[in-house]
Amino acid sequence: MDTSAYPRSPFSVALSVIVVSADSGPALRECVRQLLSSSLSLELILIDNASHDGVPSAIERAYAHDARLKVVYNHRNLGFGPAVNLAARQAGGQALLVLNPDCVLQENELCQLLAVLARKPKAGVIGAVVCDAEGHPDPASWRRDPLLHRALNSMLGRAGERVNIDGEIPAEVIEAEAVSGAVMLLPRAMFERLGGFDEKYFLHCEDLDLCRRVRDLGYQVLLAGDVRVLHGKGGSSRHRPVFVSRHKHRGMWRWFRKHDPAARNPLVTVAVWMGIWAHFVLQIPGQLWRLLSRR
Repeated sequence: MDTSAYPRSPFSVALSVIVVSADSGPALRECVRQLLSSSLSLELILIDNASHDGVPSAIERAYAHDARLKVVYNHRNLGFGPAVNLAARQAGGQALLVLNPDCVLQENELCQLLAVLARKPKAGVIGAVVCDAEGHPDPASWRRDPLLHRALNSMLGRAGERVNIDGEIPAEVIEAEAVSGAVMLLPRAMFERLGGFDEKYFLHCEDLDLCRRVRDLGYQVLLAGDVRVLHGKGGSSRHRPVFVSRHKHRGMWRWFRKHDPAARNPLVTVAVWMGIWAHFVLQIPGQLWRLLSRR
């Protein structure tokens, strides 16, 4: 991809925040408002994957006076990881914060995350506890690699180790196998060493992949358990549930083939492929019904 038209930011900032939008709706406005109300040394790169809701352009007009905001428009939906990578190549910060457009991050929460990064030299990526409007943590905030035996335990309700970790999340910095991609803070050097997100994931599971690769390099995936971030429901997921689900299942398949030792067995691989896509097909009627009901 030619990025010569998008030079790196000329600003010297401590932090570059990257937000990818794709018909993300009104929640994006509050996400941007909170970030730009901060007194911290930061820049915000809002990279839009061909939205039709008009929100990114409205935000650009509203903050035309604020040099910290840069809006990049893609003429097609590149996917989440490729969009983040494109934005990162233009960023000027020594740290990168990848933030979902439906997350609201207060300045004190941002300071807490940066403080963890400053005092943990082996930190490769730092996550936060993402919560719904009622304050309930998303189980994806603290999880394990989705190895086949764990995924089966989770799906079938069997005893044994599961993907999501049961129990209350400790209000302290803890080591994890994976954190939610809704809030991910990385040293710029680590992001560049990894080559960014694996662009063969379009949407979903690229965060799991990145966490795994950080650990494979001998660095830590950390969860700041005392940092709680409000996370809404994505507009893209609501408006295009089958599209999102298809790419989620594609991501699951890629992660399995790339990282799970069980994929070395051809019979297991065939069974997993059939299981993933059967699960996708079985979900479609319910997704379409809920979409029609909302309309």
